[in-house]
Amino acid sequence: MKVALAHDWLVHLAGSERVLESMHALFPGPIHTLLCDPAAIRGSVFEAADIRPSFLQRLPGAVHHHRSLLPLFPLAMASFDLSDFDLVLSSSHAAAKSVRTRPGQLHICYSHTPMRYAWDLLEDYIAPLDPLKRVLARRLLLHLRGWDRRTARGVDHFLANSAFTADRIRRCYGRTATVLHPPVEVERFRPAARKGRHFVTVSRLVPYKRVDAIVGAFNRLGLPLVVVGHGPERGSLAAVAGPNVEFAGGLDDRAVATVVAEARGFVIAAVEDFGIAPVEAQAAGTPVVALGRGGALETVVDGETGTFFPEQSPEAIAEAVERLLRLEDRIDPARLRAHAERFSRPRFEQAYRAFVEARLRDRRSAAQVPFPPR
Repeated sequence: MKVALAHDWLVHLAGSERVLESMHALFPGPIHTLLCDPAAIRGSVFEAADIRPSFLQRLPGAVHHHRSLLPLFPLAMASFDLSDFDLVLSSSHAAAKSVRTRPGQLHICYSHTPMRYAWDLLEDYIAPLDPLKRVLARRLLLHLRGWDRRTARGVDHFLANSAFTADRIRRCYGRTATVLHPPVEVERFRPAARKGRHFVTVSRLVPYKRVDAIVGAFNRLGLPLVVVGHGPERGSLAAVAGPNVEFAGGLDDRAVATVVAEARGFVIAAVEDFGIAPVEAQAAGTPVVALGRGGALETVVDGETGTFFPEQSPEAIAEAVERLLRLEDRIDPARLRAHAERFSRPRFEQAYRAFVEARLRDRRSAAQVPFPPR
């Protein structure tokens, strides 16, 4: 059986690439992707893989400005010829699920999210533009939304990284999806021997992550907060942060694991489709303060492994932090660790393999059923 894999792009290694890594380990095959940055995959398992980028790879500067190539995504995905393969496995948060297939092929898509900038975040993405550019960008994104919806018909089976994403697949595409939470590298995190006094958030410093609300909450509380991450909002956040807020910048994996394990709590204010960071925090024995929406509802147990706040405001976050402090003596790092292990890579790979093999058996059985006589 010949297997082809499809992934949006390989220009950095994050949560969706961990899913692709497991998919490739279980079902090896060439990886078709819009773009690949050789520097980004150096030293990873993808360095030795058969990576087949689209024609976009030949455009100057494409790997560093891939989002500016949005209008070309449909043409680039259509350029892949997968007709020689029996099984197509896509890992998609933008365009990979739209790869063309032929009748008789089985296409299973692991969806991290429908294309967010064409759906629920469309207005957020175009808001900073001047009026004329906003009109043009809205037209482009609405065109991409139509393409995204049409090409969903070419997927035989959807897997979703959370029930939250499965609901968005239903609303955007009119399709059902089976929920399979993604793999989390829980083995990288261990509870610390002693906790520090600080809270921590690990995030890209961009508007939709709402780090501004977290900083505002800790300005009110006066408790120490460590902000880990880079992004365009760094300057504006630092300008309003109190002396109790430390901006640590980008840290390597080991340093992140340490600062998270030693924290009293991990704070996240974004609406995440799944959200790997809260699971990593629990693997480190650190409770989570999270917005009570999205994937956090599936990874954090309110009152046991963390607390929720109802809205993205400093007041609501501060109240949830204070509630966590009242529960602090009852929180067991070992229990948090055990909860996080439900999202381990071996658990994901076992479930993913079983799903794909079951769909292959279904396809073979259907092919062997004779047509009823007329």
